[in-house]
This record gives sequence, structure tokens and C-alpha cells, in this order.
Amino acid sequence: MNAPSHTTDHSRSIGAILIDAGRLTPENAERVLRVCREHGARFGDTAIQLGAITQADVDFALARQFDYATLPLGDQTVSEEVIAAFATNAQTVEGLRALRTQLMLRWFDSEAEHKAIAITSPEHGEGRSWLAANLAVVFSQLGERTLLIDADMRRPRQHELFKLDNRVGLSAILSGRAGSEAIKRITPLLGLSVLPSGATPPNPQELLARPAFSQLLEKLSETYDVILIDTPPATDYADAQTVAVRASGALLVARKNVSSSNQLRDAATIITQAGAVLVGSVINEI
Repeated sequence: MNAPSHTTDHSRSIGAILIDAGRLTPENAERVLRVCREHGARFGDTAIQLGAITQADVDFALARQFDYATLPLGDQTVSEEVIAAFATNAQTVEGLRALRTQLMLRWFDSEAEHKAIAITSPEHGEGRSWLAANLAVVFSQLGERTLLIDADMRRPRQHELFKLDNRVGLSAILSGRAGSEAIKRITPLLGLSVLPSGATPPNPQELLARPAFSQLLEKLSETYDVILIDTPPATDYADAQTVAVRASGALLVARKNVSSSNQLRDAATIITQAGAVLVGSVINEI
């Protein structure tokens, strides 16, 4: 399995990036450059004033220069629910970045050599899959080689959020019917890959409990810096605790005004009694 790689644009000008991306014509670029030379103005500001590009085009080029992958508003590559791929300055995204920092300090510490973490919740409808998807994006934007695994083989969502074919995925790998080709690169988002759940098997918990899952995580940890695993609800199925044990740790997601303290306590107990570390909990206000 080859490590994800990408070509950086940090040494290229905004104009060159936008021309290559088809967002700026060479003729308009020359017109902008002439005005910039005459007035000593900046290329991006001048191009916007002349109507050659928009602020979204400038943001796109800056993201490429700094290896910070974002998508323009209205892009159909991923679902609009994956807001971290679009709204780089939104308050919610800032919260995701803060959570990313805490996880980098508490779990993905280079000395601890943790690579994987399960993301679970007490019940359905608490934003677990949403958080996993957006957290995967912000980790990849940090420059981490990030893999998001959909281990919820009962009610999977990651293929919908990232608009992927779900016929082949984790279930096929664990049953020996597929290999690493089931992992899909999310091309516009540098460094991000997704392994969808695949076809729904009759025995998801048994598949996850097989040695093949532990072996898969061990192999993937050689390629990826961060592995986030979306699981079914912790209090509904044994899948979550199985995944948490294989990953060694879990992040518990609750929803404001939805999750009860009893549910949270029960989910935390299930995880820790299984032998996994409860890294922390998150209140989802979305």
C-alpha cells in the first residue's frame, strides 16, 4: 500500500494556480498584472476589483499555496454537511480545530504512537458520523495523512457524506473479498482517504471481532498518521466496544438537549469495561 502523496503549490503564484485551475484566463491575468505594475497593487485584490476573479478564487489559491485544501461553496464533491471542507472560518469549524488540537495532545502524541481512535455515541442521531467526517477533514488540513473508516456496517453514512460507491468497503476486506483498493482518496482534500463500510453483512460484530480487523489497523498505521473509525451507537450494539478495543481508545459524542447523562454514563462504562481508553467526550450542538 502506497502512502498518499500530493503536489504542493506553495512556490507558485496565485495567478498561475488560478490559470491552471481554469478560474482565470491568461488574457485576464496579463491585464491584472499590468495594473499591478502601474499601481504597485497586490494581484489578488486587483483581480477582484477588475472582476477577473472572486474572493472565493483567492481563497482557493491561498489554500493551494499553504497546502490547506478547501472546496468552493457549492462544490458537489462532498455533502454540504462536511462543513470543514468549505467554511474555513466558521465558528463550528474553529471548534473542530480545537478538538483536533486536544486529540493531538492527548492521544495522537508522537511518543505514545497512537494512530487510531473510535468515534462513538450512546444512541443514534447524536452527530457521531458528522463529527467523524468533519474531524477527518480538519486533520487532513493539518497535513496529517488521514484515513476515515466507516465501521458502522448497520447504518453507514460516510459513503453518503463523501459521495462514494458503497458496494465494496470494510466488510469486503474483513471477509477476504477485497484489498486496499476499497480505500478511496478524496482527491480535492489533500491527504484524506475514506474506507466505506461496504455491503451490509449478516454478522458485522463477528467480522469486527476477527483478527483480520486488528491486522488491518496495524497495516494501515504504517501508511496513515491518523485513523478515525466511525462506529454504531455504543449502547445499542457490541460493535462499538469491539472497535474501541482494537483502536485502543474512543471519543464519545453526545448531543445537546438530546443525550441524557444516564446514556453517557452507560456508554462510557461499556467502553472502559471492554478495556479501551475513553479519551474524552464531545457535546455536539449542531
